[in-house]
Amino acid sequence: MINKKIAFVVVFIVFILSGVTTFSFFSAEKSLSFLSPIAYQAPTSENGSAEATINAEPKTEECPLNGQLLSKTQRSIWEAQRPLGIMIENHKEARPQSGLSSADIIYEAVAEGGITRFLAIFYCQNASYVGPVRSARIYFLKFLEGYGQNPLYAHVGGANTPGPADALGYISELGWSSNNDLNQFSVPFPYFWRDYERLKNVATEHTVYTSTKKLWQYAKDKRELTNVDEKGVRWDKGFSPFKFEDDAKASDRGKVVKIDFGFWDNLASDFGVVWSYDSRTNSYKRTNGGVAHLDKNTGKVLEAKNIVVIFAKESPANDGYEGGQHLLYKNIGSGEMLFFKNGQVVKGTWNKETEEDNIKFFDSSDEEISIVRGQVFIEMLPIGNKVNY
Repeated sequence: MINKKIAFVVVFIVFILSGVTTFSFFSAEKSLSFLSPIAYQAPTSENGSAEATINAEPKTEECPLNGQLLSKTQRSIWEAQRPLGIMIENHKEARPQSGLSSADIIYEAVAEGGITRFLAIFYCQNASYVGPVRSARIYFLKFLEGYGQNPLYAHVGGANTPGPADALGYISELGWSSNNDLNQFSVPFPYFWRDYERLKNVATEHTVYTSTKKLWQYAKDKRELTNVDEKGVRWDKGFSPFKFEDDAKASDRGKVVKIDFGFWDNLASDFGVVWSYDSRTNSYKRTNGGVAHLDKNTGKVLEAKNIVVIFAKESPANDGYEGGQHLLYKNIGSGEMLFFKNGQVVKGTWNKETEEDNIKFFDSSDEEISIVRGQVFIEMLPIGNKVNY
């Protein structure tokens, strides 16, 4: 009888533990709770003398995403992989983030409650630490769809309330779930990990990190996704790149030295953005919430060559999400836009006809605007927001 009781207790404990794991796996919006089956990893670095040597090589090769000139060795690496979009949060406790300075293109928009989030697109450069990683939102997915066939998408869960903002449902509709989608709940340690030391004394949801190298390796080994898929289809089939141009000559650079805007007025002090133009480097440095916005990987201020402010209709999803309010942005179609480069501003329109089209930018004469070689930072604001410059 005693042995039977012991056996019953053992089975009961196993059942409870199994239930905890199952709950953790499927609870997308609560994906960063203490139940999340994600291991801790102490701070490490993949960078070493080899990468330093690569970075010191002559910059002769054009990155297909933003035109930045990089080395031949870097080109040999990116040509064997496909674009990777990673969701990175911008809660105050998540700063300074890791890896943003290595992204080719970055999109920023409000995720919920006035708190913005980034979709960082990596292809031509590597980042050994990227994060903190957070959950998927449907409008970021629609930006990512413009990057060819089955771009990789890394996130930790996502909006999954039935309705128009159901990001996880949309991923399933796209056929990405068991293919190019890299949800932390289906991708095991060590491809995602928690680091409680990188940002001190922050809530658990701000501790998930990843690595571009590890994710590209996982996609290759587990999903048969390199620059081609298992059927031999190249990722860039149907991809429409931007037009690129070199830096303007010093004498041709403009005098628009400050770009200042907010997303939601009531949170301007925490999430207001200022981009300051440096004519010597022909680039813009970022301040967020009144503080210089750093990349923890480099210790340097985030810096971009192109700042594009697009205006899109913002509306509530009204899907009954208990955690707050999921949002929708009408980022398919066209709208007004401000394009800042070379110390100048160009007023025009943005256009993204379908989900599969890459977003493009046009001046008042409907001529496509070229990208200055280097990082592109695309800021999506609600229609009616004011931008000071």
